[in-house]
Amino acid sequence: MNHRPIRHLTAAAILGILSVTPAPHQAQAQSGRTVRAIVPTPPAGVNDLMARLMADYLGRTHGLSMVVENRAGAAEVIGTEAVARAAPDGNTILFGSSQVVINPQLRKVNYHPLESFEPICLMVDAPLVFSVQASSPYRTLNDLLDAARAKPGSITMGSLGPGTPFDIGLAWLKQLAKVDITFVPFNGNGPSVNALLGGHVTSTYNSYSSVQSQLKAGLLRPLAVATKTRIPPLPDVPTVIESTGFKDYEVSPWFGVYAPAKTPKEIVTQFSDWFSAALKTPEIKEKLAVQELYPKGLCGADFTAFLRKQQEDYGRAIRETNFKVE
Repeated sequence: MNHRPIRHLTAAAILGILSVTPAPHQAQAQSGRTVRAIVPTPPAGVNDLMARLMADYLGRTHGLSMVVENRAGAAEVIGTEAVARAAPDGNTILFGSSQVVINPQLRKVNYHPLESFEPICLMVDAPLVFSVQASSPYRTLNDLLDAARAKPGSITMGSLGPGTPFDIGLAWLKQLAKVDITFVPFNGNGPSVNALLGGHVTSTYNSYSSVQSQLKAGLLRPLAVATKTRIPPLPDVPTVIESTGFKDYEVSPWFGVYAPAKTPKEIVTQFSDWFSAALKTPEIKEKLAVQELYPKGLCGADFTAFLRKQQEDYGRAIRETNFKVE
């Protein structure tokens, strides 16, 4: 999943801010070891940011040497499969996203989202927002949907795709609202926002962080958020549930950490404890807040249950909308 570049973070800045300075002698279980953190996307995406934040934090607090390795390609399949094949010794972990459960339902992959991994922690999620130009005649999501009903195919919506939570989420909304909206896929959130600003698409369905500058500048208008409840930065913007009455509609890309299946329980628990603690620190919270990422800290059995429900929810949405990757 090729997420939008992390705002304001250049490669040099990442290296400067997140340089690892291991403390010797702490973390007895990991002493003398190097852990590969596989990121299945290019540098500067959310997966990459989380991996480098954790590498820095665990290096300073527990003496763990964590090396971030970007193994991008095939909608995150290449890096994800590499971890599924890795030895279950605690030396390799995956910083993955929602694509872990989506990909097996859309394309052939050599892993099972629940059987090929030991889930460690759900780290963060990223709220999504429907937006239009500030000059658009559409002031609510229902206005946009009504226009789509009146002239099927006339409304276009740009977003990250294909085969992403954005793409599937729009297909689900179209099915629930019984409308025809043309999905325009882009290779990142940024290009789709530029297309909206340039008048090349009617609307976008993007992460809040990718449109927040334009919203604050008054260039774009938010119509609705795809979260279950309203989000703090947009307290006056309703949810899709509030706007449409579609009570089950909730779509938020999420990001988690996994170890290969059969990794010893004590190692998985060690990682879970470390990541959970890290997400509660003011330092990590502040760095995530800059990117409008919301810490979750759902670990172990709770993360496994979450993954199972996500697999079922995305599977149902894919089946009910007859969704295919084009």
